[in-house]
Amino acid sequence: MRRLLKTNAPAATVIIRLMVGGVFLVEGILKFLYPGELGAGRFAKIGILSPEVMGPFVGGIEIVCGALVIIGLLTRFAAIPLLIDISVALVSTKMPILFGQGFWGFSLTKLPRYGLLSMLHEARTDLCMWLGLVFLLMVGAGRKWSLDARLPAPTQNSALIR
Repeated sequence: MRRLLKTNAPAATVIIRLMVGGVFLVEGILKFLYPGELGAGRFAKIGILSPEVMGPFVGGIEIVCGALVIIGLLTRFAAIPLLIDISVALVSTKMPILFGQGFWGFSLTKLPRYGLLSMLHEARTDLCMWLGLVFLLMVGAGRKWSLDARLPAPTQNSALIR
């Protein structure tokens, strides 16, 4: 477990954590403040199954995991559900733009143009969040300004139950 929390990443990693965690935290809060536009209502429009369940579920994941990333606690673990979250967002909202038609049951947003450049334009924030999460998954929270770096090393006696 300690190996997953261990990090030798530079102190500047806090900048990536604040950016990535902050975006997810705010987006999660907005799903609850504006469920019709950004939560269940939006999920229904794009074709997400059970939007009334998935909207609050995804919002909760974004709030909890975004906050964990910001404070640098269990950062690698928190990055995993957020990577799944942002990957689903890319497939459900950006792939239809790339192909110019619905994709896997997800609907196409009305835009002035479609194709690769339009998809990359619309996906710029999602792609930055995805890459930021992969970075945090690889390097951890950073050796300064993170709770992961402050957790004590386990002793021989604190090993998992055998």
